[in-house]
Amino acid sequence: MKNLKIFFSVVIITLFFSSCANVYRLKLSSPKEIKSSQKFTVTVTEKDKKPIDSIRYYLDGNKLNSNIDIDASKLRLGSHAISATIFYADKQKKLTNTIVFLADNPPQIYTYSIVNEYPHDEKAFTQGLEYHNGFLYESTGQNGKSSLRKVEITTGKVLQKIDIDKKYFGEGMTIFNDEIFMLTWQNKIGFVFNLDTFKKERTFNYAQSIQGWGLTHDDKNLIKSDGTEKLWFLNPKTGAEEFFIETYTTDRAIDELNELEYLNGVIYANVWQRNSIIMVNPKTGALEGIADLKGLQKKSGQKGSEKVLNGIAYDAENDRLFVTGKNWNKLFEIKLQKKQ
Repeated sequence: MKNLKIFFSVVIITLFFSSCANVYRLKLSSPKEIKSSQKFTVTVTEKDKKPIDSIRYYLDGNKLNSNIDIDASKLRLGSHAISATIFYADKQKKLTNTIVFLADNPPQIYTYSIVNEYPHDEKAFTQGLEYHNGFLYESTGQNGKSSLRKVEITTGKVLQKIDIDKKYFGEGMTIFNDEIFMLTWQNKIGFVFNLDTFKKERTFNYAQSIQGWGLTHDDKNLIKSDGTEKLWFLNPKTGAEEFFIETYTTDRAIDELNELEYLNGVIYANVWQRNSIIMVNPKTGALEGIADLKGLQKKSGQKGSEKVLNGIAYDAENDRLFVTGKNWNKLFEIKLQKKQ
């Protein structure tokens, strides 16, 4: 009986050491944040320095040729997944970290001058604004008060208007291929209207983004904000959200992006409750400029955090930039200048 106990002890000890030998304590190391122009290295270590057969590294699911000197300069800013598949002792394990790419340079600061002032409907809770063939097209919000309208610039007169069903809170709009695209806030549905008649032709859904806020286009894609730092690029034929960029400066994300305008290859955006316009690189998401439009809200007869700047429209032929806000009684034509 004594010999049997010894035998069992030997077996238990052997199993214990065998089990310990197969336990690998692996760690994936990578920067948490880094400027997009900086190269970086990813490493995998085993705490007890046990042998590793091989490692495969991935960035957003795409295999990397090496784990050293990874170049992110051509990638969008924001969150990315760094992962490694480790092969060891006839086993494999996948580890994943998140890395945030930041903008390389601080934004250029702009000031403004007023070129012209025009009347604007003070009852219009402006959500979207666009210039087209000599007129402004505007979408307004709030349940029971949402509308789509065509406006004469110099007088502010509403020439054409339809009311949106009261169950919808209207949001941003844009004109693309002679159609008007308009968002709703929380219903995850957008409308497409005939440019001439304002007759609703079809709808589209947005399932990935959180909400509908601002809308513009780059002559190929619709570009949509959803209240976060993300800008979504939509297929104009189907409304499908195909990809997004994230808006970042040198140290943080810029969220609550609202009304949008695509201007000379740059996305101009209002930020909710801010009387400023930011300028975003449409390829990377880098914040490239900020225009401080402080003072316009007071000139428009409004104050407070809700009735702020919201509405950007650009006349490319005559190089005219128009801005207004929620319930403002004025539309401003302005010029932006880089601050020295």
